[in-house]
Amino acid sequence: MADSPSRLIDARIKSLDDWRGKTLSRVRALIKEADPEVVEEWKWNVPVWSHDGLICTGEAYKNVVKMTFAKGAALQDPAGLFNSSLQGNTRRAIDFREDDVIDEKSLKSLIRAAVTLNQSGA
Repeated sequence: MADSPSRLIDARIKSLDDWRGKTLSRVRALIKEADPEVVEEWKWNVPVWSHDGLICTGEAYKNVVKMTFAKGAALQDPAGLFNSSLQGNTRRAIDFREDDVIDEKSLKSLIRAAVTLNQSGA
């Protein structure tokens, strides 16, 4: 029997035994705090969070943990969190580096805005 998406995400976080695992774990917790009804999925070999459509993915690379918002270009980002994939027409991403401090309040607002956008059918 295949592991549940949540277990696969747990395993991914555990496999990252440095700052990236801690950061991905914190991002996951903030997503769940922002949207208690979020659905965890495992697609494209990465963690995915959805609610009435894809919200974002959580990818770990050598130097960054990347949150890619599926419809990020359509979201207001007053705190200027998006710092990657800014050229595209649809997606936007946030790259977290080792010593970055996460603006938790603004990130949760962005997650809630993504859910609202999904629910609007836009």
